[in-house]
Amino acid sequence: MAKVAFLGLGVMGYPMAGYLVKAGHEVTVYNRTTAKAEAWAKEYGAGFAATPKEAAAGAEFVMCCVGNDDDLRSVCLGEDGAFAGMAAGSTFVDHTTVSAKVTAELYAAGKAAGIAFVDAPVSGGQAGAENGILSIMCGGDQAAYDAAEPMMQAYGRSIKRLGESGAGQLTKMVNQICIAGLVQGLSEGLHFAEKAGLDGRAVVDVIAGGAAGSWQMQNRYETMIDDEFDHGFAVDWMRKDLGIVLSTGDEIGASLPVTALVDQFYKDVQKLGGGRWDTSSLIKRLRALD
Repeated sequence: MAKVAFLGLGVMGYPMAGYLVKAGHEVTVYNRTTAKAEAWAKEYGAGFAATPKEAAAGAEFVMCCVGNDDDLRSVCLGEDGAFAGMAAGSTFVDHTTVSAKVTAELYAAGKAAGIAFVDAPVSGGQAGAENGILSIMCGGDQAAYDAAEPMMQAYGRSIKRLGESGAGQLTKMVNQICIAGLVQGLSEGLHFAEKAGLDGRAVVDVIAGGAAGSWQMQNRYETMIDDEFDHGFAVDWMRKDLGIVLSTGDEIGASLPVTALVDQFYKDVQKLGGGRWDTSSLIKRLRALD
């Protein structure tokens, strides 16, 4: 078993760090809000630290799941950052969804210090983290990935290296592009069924097993019909991710017209007060137009 640090105890990181303890690893956590780190440590009988540097000291692996590019830089760099506490030969695994730009920056900074850096964003939402069945998309050196994969197995069901540093983040962008279009299509389909006087549940029962079926349909159609939107990834987070996607698309020359449109639809949902609603709340926008 390994000595591990986990940085960031949000709705994803809190259970992910817990699964590392359950797997038998020696875990120390850091969270910007110390009270949450204390609560986690009490729940799991493990340790917490006041700074990323202290949490990372002596760790073979440092796992991280924070909010955005700036949050990631802040826990990695500086005199209290994790890199300052990590020894040469250790591995940093970033589960945050961030830009490929910051990934390249931190990969280079880690390499200069003898620290391996794996970008490993996750998909599966809060439920996936709580059930330990996340999909994890990885980029980085093969040797670093090979070392880190057994750690990620504590909370990941599908784990794959897609290429060199940055490939994990680029793959997560593909994931978000696909989700955006799927959720909008499902929202329009269910809204159409409502307007046509059809029983939405009966409709989905018929079509879910065919070409229209998707994870989103299977897992979100009932809560969408019931106007319940506290079951997953928040709209605010999705807009952050889509901002990264659209910026990267501009840089590489990828045309993303549907993604850009859905991003604006999510902006409309935010204006409805739905920033913390889950992404399936796109249907709320359509109902608001009635």
